[in-house]
Amino acid sequence: MKLYGFENFKSGLLGEKLGHSFSPQIHGCLSDYSYTLFEKTPEEAEFFLRNGDFDGINVTIPYKKLAFAVCDEVSDIAAKIGSVNTVVRKNGKLKGFNTDYYGFTYLVKKAGFDVSKGKTLVLGSGGSSVMVCAALRDLGSEEIIVISRNGENNYDNVYDLHSDASFIVNTTPLGMYPKNGISAVSLERFTNCKGVVDIIFNPSKTKLLLDAESLGIPFINGLPMLVAQAKQAFEIFTEQILTDGLTSEAQNSSMSALEIIDSITAQIELQTKNIVLIGMPGSGKSTVGQILAEKLSRTFVDIDWEIEKKIQMSICDYFAKCGEPAFRKIESELLDEFSRKSGLVIATGGGVIKNPLNRPLIKQNGITVMLNRCVHELATDGRPISMSCSLEKLEKERLPIYNAWKDFSVDCTTPELTANRIISKL
Repeated sequence: MKLYGFENFKSGLLGEKLGHSFSPQIHGCLSDYSYTLFEKTPEEAEFFLRNGDFDGINVTIPYKKLAFAVCDEVSDIAAKIGSVNTVVRKNGKLKGFNTDYYGFTYLVKKAGFDVSKGKTLVLGSGGSSVMVCAALRDLGSEEIIVISRNGENNYDNVYDLHSDASFIVNTTPLGMYPKNGISAVSLERFTNCKGVVDIIFNPSKTKLLLDAESLGIPFINGLPMLVAQAKQAFEIFTEQILTDGLTSEAQNSSMSALEIIDSITAQIELQTKNIVLIGMPGSGKSTVGQILAEKLSRTFVDIDWEIEKKIQMSICDYFAKCGEPAFRKIESELLDEFSRKSGLVIATGGGVIKNPLNRPLIKQNGITVMLNRCVHELATDGRPISMSCSLEKLEKERLPIYNAWKDFSVDCTTPELTANRIISKL
């Protein structure tokens, strides 16, 4: 899927804070040009746009309107929206494009949402909102309502005036990493909602999308949009249209450009999601997790180990001194901290499922894998709950919850083989 021959082309992403950008991985799947993250302050950004060492560049928050103003020429779509997120330099001139428009249009179509029917609420009134509204109009949306903090339609009157909305699109940064767990609206108040779009892609499931999932409302996050806009930026950079058989790797491929977008989206999602291990105490989550992390070149986090580092004593001693409720509180706090991150292997304690609020923490950015092991094989040393009750009774209580939380399960044999089984299922 990669187009070679552009190794001398200099590209990258301009923004203010880019530490968790997925763009280098995405463009690395598309071509062999260099792709660098350029973090610039507002005072540095304009000089960089005019004089920076690049042939083509993507632009993200908060410099899209600045890029529009700096460009010598802009595309028709960029002019309609008033912002630029892709810039190329040719013959000393800067030309700007808005590939977000293409990305969002692709996103809505991929979700299968017919926005031409019913009312669509657009949460937020910033630059992304303007782009989304333009795309929705071109998709035939019959009624678009922008919800802002201080406008005529706002978060105070949204339920009174617009609870009949058919679609909701979030363009605000609420719920984006690292401020996970926040939503601009209470989704259960929209009883006619048929689809939810959140252009945030980190975490994979914002609170808005987790709420949609729990209510059975179809939803989609912003990662396919990010990949699709990168595909169009790639075409602008290279002046090549991504079609079947374009690359040396794919000359005999029947993949369409849209299938390539889907393939890269799946690849990036797998790379960036956490792998979270759940299961009975003593099922081998720590040992399997370490092996799995090593095989996948990921960082390994064991929540129980992190708890012991924080409390400076064994879990058994802490249980005896402070009780289980105090332990579960610390467990949830650390689970929240690490579940916000990307690309980890996380081993949880067997009782993590006792707090239902832990489920959205895990699910926001994780693939949940349950380890199955026969009760008579479970280790009990150092596990206060396992030592204090019947494991058969404990399994009967917890198994339905493990099954409800898991994305898939694997049977445990040796740690090496179990880790390999997980990788094959991923």
